[in-house]
Amino acid sequence: MAIYKRFQNGGVPEYLAHHYWWAYLWPRSIWFFDHQPIINAILFGQYEKLMQKTLAHVERKPGAKLLQLTCVYGKLTPSLVRHTDNEVHLCDVAIGQLELARGKTTDVADRCLLTRMNAESLGYANDSFDQVILFFLFHELPPEARQHVYDEIARVVKRGGSVLITEYGDTPRGHLLYRFWPTRFIIGHLEPFLPSFWQEDVTEKLNAALLRQGKTLAGEPKIEHCFANFYRVMRFEVGA
Repeated sequence: MAIYKRFQNGGVPEYLAHHYWWAYLWPRSIWFFDHQPIINAILFGQYEKLMQKTLAHVERKPGAKLLQLTCVYGKLTPSLVRHTDNEVHLCDVAIGQLELARGKTTDVADRCLLTRMNAESLGYANDSFDQVILFFLFHELPPEARQHVYDEIARVVKRGGSVLITEYGDTPRGHLLYRFWPTRFIIGHLEPFLPSFWQEDVTEKLNAALLRQGKTLAGEPKIEHCFANFYRVMRFEVGA
């Protein structure tokens, strides 16, 4: 039996178990990757900068409800909860990731509500959140799964709310890491769905999903680039 099938249980998607069991599901890997120097190295030394740019766009309006789709390694989640006085919901399909997040948010547990849930099929009611936050999630999803997540974001975000996405930029053809084919090969091998995400128009996809819910984007997104456009932080406002 293939190793990944041991991790494909309890609602864990096949693509997650198949391609990322070694990174997100294996207990030893969860311990290993949740060290700041490791996650910073994976992001080519840009973790702190990307986290700060993301936090700068987190909704701080009193009484707002925030949703972070899936857990992330590093200190983003506890920093996010402490950055705002608002209620933060955090969902992930992997129990080990939720346990890790809980251990890092014990001092703010009253405002950090953890739920085991697949981002492709959320159990929240329509128009539940003032802001939906994704930190390096889309590039790890196959195209069909990404579409489901776009649809769920559009469903649960309120009119007048916002969507905050930190991700890879558009295909970085001029970047040294992309032009150097061994690096491009390694990145594409470890992140098998990144090449298709590089080609995706996030604004168009999100707006199309919102339109299906009778909503629309309000103006152009705010986009901050990082590491010579290799990464980007995007804040989308939803029309009231």
